[in-house]
Formats: sequence, structure tokens, C-alpha cells
Amino acid sequence: MPNKFQPIAFQDLDDLFAFLPEEELSLVNTLRNLVYECIPEVKEKLSYNVPFFRARKTICFIWPGSVPWGGTFEGVQFGFAQGHLLSDQTYLTSGKRKYVRTRTYKKLTPEDLETLRGLLFEAADLDRSK
Repeated sequence: MPNKFQPIAFQDLDDLFAFLPEEELSLVNTLRNLVYECIPEVKEKLSYNVPFFRARKTICFIWPGSVPWGGTFEGVQFGFAQGHLLSDQTYLTSGKRKYVRTRTYKKLTPEDLETLRGLLFEAADLDRSK
């Protein structure tokens, strides 16, 4: 059900994917594939109208810029729910958040994918150790 922060409500992931502009959908698919490559046991769930991934706890999420949450932005944001625990605190940003760390992409380079791969492995290890 729509609310003041999100004027739309997707029924499922397919509904979300049909809504996304082609450039965002391509980035989302690349990022989703990377998550599954690095953490095969992860479960994906639509939450806040975007894909969230969890095993024992929430590990990460993908937020396309066209999905409103008090506004929109350009690109696709990838976030780690417990990003403050990751060893690399320079690649990701915290904004005003205490725990979550994110990075927004308009395109993905091989270097971005390699960095994210390492962060995903580390985040999965942290999730397993809790």
C-alpha cells in the first residue's frame, strides 16, 4: 500500500522490474547476479519496494533511483545493512546513517565489481558468525 514516502507499491519483484527504466534494470540485474554469485544461500525479498537480501540477518539491498523514498536520485544504490562492520570504510559512504553503508552507481566498472565481490564475501562471513 502506498504511503507518504513511497507513492507506489509493487506486488512483487517482477512488478518492480517492469517499472524500472532499462538502464536501471540492467544495473539491478548485474548487482543481483553478483549477490547470488557471492552468497548463494541468500534469500531475496521485496521490502520498502526494493530487493533486500538476507541469510541469518539482512545483508544488503539494491535501491534503484527511480523508486521513490522521499524523492528520487539518478543511478542504483547498493547498500550493506551492517556496513559499519566492514573493513573498507572508504569505498562506501554512510551519509547520516549509523550502520548502513552505500554506494550509488550510474555504471559498473570491473573494479567496482571486484570491490563489491570482496565486500559481499566479508558481509556474508560476518552474517555467518553472528
